[in-house]
Amino acid sequence: MSKYILAYHNADMKKPASPEEGAKMMGKWKDWVSGLGDAMVNPGTPLGKSKTVSSTGITDGGGPNPLSGYSILEAESIDAASAVAKGSPHVEFGGTIEVAEMMEMKPS
Repeated sequence: MSKYILAYHNADMKKPASPEEGAKMMGKWKDWVSGLGDAMVNPGTPLGKSKTVSSTGITDGGGPNPLSGYSILEAESIDAASAVAKGSPHVEFGGTIEVAEMMEMKPS
C-alpha cells in the first residue's frame, strides 16, 4: 500500500450560509473521515492564506485555486485513492481534490 496526499482546493466551494450549515458541513466531513478507518493516515488540517515563492519573487495567494487543506490516505493505487477522494463531502460542496502519491525518500 502507498500513501497519497489529498490536496484540497476550494476556489468555487459553497460557503456555509449560517453557523448551523457550517456545523452540518463539518459533521459530514467528520463522518467521511471516520468511515475511512485506518486508510485515513492523517486527516490533516485546513490551511490559511498562502504566498507563492518563485525565482521571480514572492506573491500573495496560491494562484486562481489555492490550496485550502490536506489529508494523507493509504490506498492500493492512485485510482483507489482518487475513488475515495471522489466520495469526500469537499467535492459535494463544490471544492476539488488533487491526489498525488507520496514518494518515499531514503537517505543515501
